[in-house]
Amino acid sequence: MIGASRGALLLLAILGWAGWCVAVAAPAGMDYVDAEIAAHPGRTGAYILDTGEEALLARAWLADHARGSIEVQYFIWSSDNVGILATEALLRAADRGVAVRVLVDDLLIDAPDKTLLALAAHPGVDIRIYNPKHKVGTPLHKRLLNVATDFRGVNQRMHDKTFIVDGQVGITGGRNMADEYFDYDRDYTFRDRDVLLVGDAAQAMRANFEAFWASPLAVPVEKRFDGLGLMKKNVSVNDAEVQKVYRELHDYAARPGNFAPEVRAAIQATPESFRRIAREIVWTQVEFIHDVPGKNGNRWHLGGGGRSGEALAKLISDARESIVIQSPYLVMSNRAKALFEAAVARGVKVSILTNSLASTDNLQAFSGYRNQRRELLKMGLDIREYKPDPANRGNLMSRANPPEVPPVFALHAKSMTVDDRVAYIGTFNFDPRSENLNTEVGAIVRDAGFARRLRAIMEADMRPENSWRAADEPDRYVPLTKRGQVRLWQLLPLKPLL
Repeated sequence: MIGASRGALLLLAILGWAGWCVAVAAPAGMDYVDAEIAAHPGRTGAYILDTGEEALLARAWLADHARGSIEVQYFIWSSDNVGILATEALLRAADRGVAVRVLVDDLLIDAPDKTLLALAAHPGVDIRIYNPKHKVGTPLHKRLLNVATDFRGVNQRMHDKTFIVDGQVGITGGRNMADEYFDYDRDYTFRDRDVLLVGDAAQAMRANFEAFWASPLAVPVEKRFDGLGLMKKNVSVNDAEVQKVYRELHDYAARPGNFAPEVRAAIQATPESFRRIAREIVWTQVEFIHDVPGKNGNRWHLGGGGRSGEALAKLISDARESIVIQSPYLVMSNRAKALFEAAVARGVKVSILTNSLASTDNLQAFSGYRNQRRELLKMGLDIREYKPDPANRGNLMSRANPPEVPPVFALHAKSMTVDDRVAYIGTFNFDPRSENLNTEVGAIVRDAGFARRLRAIMEADMRPENSWRAADEPDRYVPLTKRGQVRLWQLLPLKPLL
């Protein structure tokens, strides 16, 4: 996780918003959390983390104030500025006695082998890799063999994204641990969303982490490099190399160009804004939904469904007035189409925001959507497509130290409201991969005020200045070469993998 940096841009930019972290930094620190949980037995406090700045500061403050444990579970962990600083924050927590456990999916982890081993050598840090068939400790010939002999297995990934502190506070949502998920990539960044949970749902989140941690699919990183045969890499680190990794991480975070002293001060700032934030935290019934390790029992085909999909399908089936959805990818299975057809038939207004061809980061997924876009529109769905240069980009990104050329913006938030009474924020994309292959998580918040707030945020993204109407064929704004590429993908039978 050391060595790659787009560093000078990062945390210099977050001074403009002190967010939940500043608010929760009450004089007694996490004691405030204890008092709030005691005051709301059987309930969960929920707060929308809608910008990258507030989501990053929340994680930073929580890591610095954890007393006993931190569990993190991610699909992507990059070796860019955010990834390095997050790693260093966890290392500092472990240095002061916090038990740190990290579970990362194998497919897109971006970290040198020796760095992973050095971090795992810390007495307070445990790292496990989920379903390691692609990358960590896997030589190329073994990866190719895995694809040939276990195609479903290599495609079953852990898409969960959770950050849990002391079993009391948790964050889940769309953001992975990389610059572009926190609005700090200067070329391409995501419009994303998390939800912060305090109390009961955070405990449920931790229980799910424990189930994944105990699964045979979660392999200690040390075991990925302990073989001398052809099936594993032979990598090791000595004490000097371990200390060198720790020293480089701490030195990196200490440099003002990477992590400004003013930002550290902001994280520890006074709780002046707490009254406002306290009013926005909703204490209500929250259900943390999740899949089981491995997703489902199928081993020979790509279907099978999962618990998270079932929970969301029930919300759609129960809708009577309105459904509003944000999903970066929109590829509906036959079952999903039937659910939405039935909803429209009983008078439910369905509005969906997804990426345009101009904004998407995934041409393969867009090809699946493009193959069925006209059909979905004929069903009566109101579909909007996010612009790569939405008018609200400046408000969502940091206002300090902006890049001269604004980055391309793409939708990555996965959210839904039903009848202005129930809200969902999580990791589930409305596509076959989330339905059948990837494990997913999220929070279902049953509170009308919370749902109305989330709906207002999503509908603002759908305004004409931020999104195109899908019926207006916005592909015409994209160069012919890109349109040609997506047409080629449309010809391939990829739908179960999208």
